[in-house]
Parts: sequence; C-alpha cells; structure tokens
Amino acid sequence: MSSTRDTLIQTAARLFHEQGYAATGIATILREAEANPGSLYHSFTNKEALLEAVLKWYEEHLWPVVLGPIEEAQPDPIERIFDLLAWYRAGMEETECRLGCPIGNLALEVSDAYPEVRPHIDVNFHNWAAGIEKWLNEARPRFPRGYDTRALSRFVLTIMEGGLMQARAANDLGPFDDSVAVLRDYFKRLTNRTQTRRKAR
Repeated sequence: MSSTRDTLIQTAARLFHEQGYAATGIATILREAEANPGSLYHSFTNKEALLEAVLKWYEEHLWPVVLGPIEEAQPDPIERIFDLLAWYRAGMEETECRLGCPIGNLALEVSDAYPEVRPHIDVNFHNWAAGIEKWLNEARPRFPRGYDTRALSRFVLTIMEGGLMQARAANDLGPFDDSVAVLRDYFKRLTNRTQTRRKAR
C-alpha cells in the first residue's frame, strides 16, 4: 500500500509530465493526490523539494520499470536498445506526440531556473546511458576492438531525446522513426565491419 508521500510523488511526476513543472500548482497536486497541505509539507519543505523527490523516484524506478523488463524479455543486447526505443515510441503514439520524455522535458524547463536539481537530472541521464552501455558491453564481441561503448551509449540517448523532441514539434513520429532507422543502419554497418574483418583473417 502506497504512503501519502509516495502518492504525492507519483501524482506530481504525472502532472509535471503532462503539464510541466511551472504550470502545475501545489493545489492541483493536492487535489489529484487527494491529500491535504499538511501531508505535503510534512514531507516536503516546498515545491522544489517535491521536484527533487520526483527525480529521485525516476532514478530508483528506471531499472525495475523500464530497463529490467526489456532485458528479461529480449536476449539480444543490441535488440534491447531498439525495444527500448520502441517503448518510448509507443508512449508518444499513445499520447499523440504530446508528452515526450519526462526527464528530457524537465531538463529543458528547470535546469537553468533551479540549478539545485540539475545534478538529479544529470544522474537520470547517466543511469539511462549506463543501462545502454551495459547492453553494449554484452555485445562487445560484435564491435571493433577497443570501440568506445560509453560514448555510443550517449549517442543512443541523444538519438532518443532528439527524436522525441522533434516528433513533439512536428506532431508526427516521422522524425523519431527516421532517427531510429539511421541508428539501426549504423549498428548494422558497425557490426558488419567487424564480421568482415574476422573473415578476412
């Protein structure tokens, strides 16, 4: 059973994603969470503290909610990456290109105005890329020797965030699909080059 604090965090996370941080008032959060002001201020000194808790919640739930299930369902580490991108695509399709990535949205909105929360946003991006890097390292024999999987994991994150942002702007999944298609072609060329070199030996 969720505590009132957990309910407030999850409600705030949903509203920040749907409406944005600045546009979401404390009164709306309390109404949607069916909580009173005392409950909120017992756990959080202010709205910014609630935002920090939301970002920590995303940190804690990235693996059990997003990355873990994909890893369990897909044995191929490279295909996991494309299953993950498809998971984000499905969310965009469901919302008709309205919402995008919750962390990416907050990064754009609050990083400059609230520098205290910037490290939490950075950790979320770092953890996402680290999960991708883990999968890439499992596939390391398919890459050229010494290939920088850490840099590639950041490149995948850039494809995802940039594709989502452009899809939102265009109100069309085409930019996201184009970006993912180029990424897949890159992986194909990268792994084919390794196979060709091995056959030539």
